[in-house]
Amino acid sequence: MGSIQGERTVTGWAARDSSGILSPYTYTLRHEVVGEVVEVGSEVTKFKAGDVVGVGCLVGCCKNCKPCNSDNEQYCNQKIWSYNSFDTDGKLTQGGFAEAMVVNQKFVVKIPDGMVPEQAAPFLCAGVTVYSPLKHFGLMESGLKGAILGLGGVGHMGVKMAKAMGHHVTVISSSDKKKEEALDHLGADDYLVSSDAAKMQENFDSFDYIIDTVPVFHPLEPYISLLKLNGKLILMGVINKPLQFVSPMIMLGRKSITGSFIGSMKETEEMLEFCREKGLTSMIETVKMDYVNTAFERLEKNDVRYRFVVDVAGSKLDG
Repeated sequence: MGSIQGERTVTGWAARDSSGILSPYTYTLRHEVVGEVVEVGSEVTKFKAGDVVGVGCLVGCCKNCKPCNSDNEQYCNQKIWSYNSFDTDGKLTQGGFAEAMVVNQKFVVKIPDGMVPEQAAPFLCAGVTVYSPLKHFGLMESGLKGAILGLGGVGHMGVKMAKAMGHHVTVISSSDKKKEEALDHLGADDYLVSSDAAKMQENFDSFDYIIDTVPVFHPLEPYISLLKLNGKLILMGVINKPLQFVSPMIMLGRKSITGSFIGSMKETEEMLEFCREKGLTSMIETVKMDYVNTAFERLEKNDVRYRFVVDVAGSKLDG
């Protein structure tokens, strides 16, 4: 897309401590990046200096495979992550903990006018992660009945997206700790505790879809039973253990267990416009770089509602 004239020295942020051993966190990433364009290459046509833009999980792809040629570049086998991945110049991508980053225009999106930058950041991963399967599987029509399994960073966006599409939304969780948040703050229509056998039975054969955001091993059968005919259980949590179910539970309702991975650049643009039109926001807590270690400690305790947004520009990077 045309090179930027000359190299520029910028300040980035890396883990460090007095012992020389990077612990307890040896690596941090940032893949939901929002900032202002300061310079463009000679062949850039989509953006200009001063535009507020965003970069999500990806900064490159092969551009030749079937996924790339069908606007599904997130499934390209040679995709380049925005962090901890080798770019086309052979250098390791560093994410967004820096004063500046250089990205191919294909993997940059315009943040809609009027959308607060820190609010937009979580949409670039969590937001499009739930938008993509709802669109792909034809689940955007109003009147559907859906459930969100797990209420975290992705789950809370799922509630907001589905409600904005006109769905009746139930949050399913392992306890009632987040019931008030789900119903009163996120606008869910119902709340279901998975260990409540009677309530689970009441919701048998109820949902058109369930978005499963749980990132640890859990049985699928209790949730498959909640799906209607042709219902879909959409897996989003990264789980490294085999999941099991008995096949008649799928066969006798023509149900599907499927998965989805972030979203394409085209879907990201559509999703941002959808959020603008519907006035959607994300629940965030904005912090500075000097709070990052504490933020990680709180993440381990599940003490965040529901995304930390790091204000890099407002941090003292040269300190």
